[in-house]
Amino acid sequence: MTETQIVWLRRDLRLADNPALYEAAQRGPVICVYVLDDAAAKTHAYGGASRWWLHHSLADLAVRLEERGSTLILRKGDCVEELSALSAELGGATIHANHHYEPWWRNVEKALGEKVSLERYHGNFLTVMGAIKTGSGGQYKIYTPFSRAVRTQFPPRDLVPEPELTVPATWPASDILLDWSLLPAKPDWSGGIAEAWEVGEEAAHERLEWWSDHVDDYDEARNLPSIERVSRLSPHLHFGEITPVQIWHHFQGRSTKGWEVYESELIWRDYAQNTAAQFPLYARSNYREDFDHIQWRDPESDPKAAKDLKKWQQGRTGYPIVDAGMRELWQTGWMHNRVRMITASFLVKHLLIDWRHGEQWFWDTLLDADYASNATNWQWTAGTGVDSNMFVRIMAPLTQSEKFDCTAYIRKFVPELAGLDEPYIHDPEEFGRLPKAYQPKMIGHKAARERALAAYRVMKGS
Repeated sequence: MTETQIVWLRRDLRLADNPALYEAAQRGPVICVYVLDDAAAKTHAYGGASRWWLHHSLADLAVRLEERGSTLILRKGDCVEELSALSAELGGATIHANHHYEPWWRNVEKALGEKVSLERYHGNFLTVMGAIKTGSGGQYKIYTPFSRAVRTQFPPRDLVPEPELTVPATWPASDILLDWSLLPAKPDWSGGIAEAWEVGEEAAHERLEWWSDHVDDYDEARNLPSIERVSRLSPHLHFGEITPVQIWHHFQGRSTKGWEVYESELIWRDYAQNTAAQFPLYARSNYREDFDHIQWRDPESDPKAAKDLKKWQQGRTGYPIVDAGMRELWQTGWMHNRVRMITASFLVKHLLIDWRHGEQWFWDTLLDADYASNATNWQWTAGTGVDSNMFVRIMAPLTQSEKFDCTAYIRKFVPELAGLDEPYIHDPEEFGRLPKAYQPKMIGHKAARERALAAYRVMKGS
């Protein structure tokens, strides 16, 4: 019998198009291992919503492996220690893994590679991270030229088939998934999430088939929260139940504007990873250092700011579109992308609260909470990023709500307003239609805008 191979899984919980799994299976019996290492990620250990998805994704993968005569091994603790010990237990077995680019995983991979035979593969993105170079040989920092350069390199790599698996004579010890307590219990707040989502590799491909019938309308429909015309593939992509390469090849030859826009968003995912790879602390530090001097309202020292942050988190701002988005997030673990921009802008510019408080809230509540994408999107909105919107461009949520026909969306997630017609539902306070059950605005749009611009001017003058 050939030597046993270890496949170290992280955000690549799939059997098809998994280069690490495929290459390991060509060499001998395979043992698939997932290690839950919260300490390595520190402030970015999985949040509550992500832990819910992780539990169900691991359970699904375990079943799929069992159907093929294999087993998923679970370990909890320090990745380097656990995997090194497992390799030694198996006689110095080689560990195969797909590259991950979060700063903690890069540190872990480096430390692990110094102890064991570690082979890594490019399996989770459209491009090889760092391989898309500028004309001078440097790394792109701006999305648009990065996107153009990526498209000149298409098609991406070929798909990798699901391998035939052989199994070892004996299995190492494994934790029991339920013992990890990834699911909420007291209280169990996951009912809305469970109702909204199917988890796992098969569910991801079923969603892709659904998306095939709707992607062509995406260029316009993506901005309309009231209709179901977005892919909702982001959690599946985040946990690696499906790859962007699989999606790209599925639509290869499609020439519609909708697919072109969606392809751009897949490229944005690579761009965000490329940015975080260049600036590992991107989720914790302003790229534009002048924003280190802006006078944010600090929830940790200002009780009023803390109260305002809590109202934003709970969807009690008095701005219906903002409240609908924040409640959708809490109930389902996801939020429509247009509304993500509106709610993020509201926190940073209307409430003048540091974007990092929003990044952490999204990290805990989003099922698709990706380190690079989450940070890149927040810094873009806040105007603090390497490629970002200007801070002085302050999104008007009430105008956005009416422009993008958010009536049905608001009615769904803000039932206090369900009886209002257009245009009153977008700004019931302004029209004198404010129900007793719904709160008035925390701050008027004009006052919030003037406060944000004043803080910006002070920062620029400091």
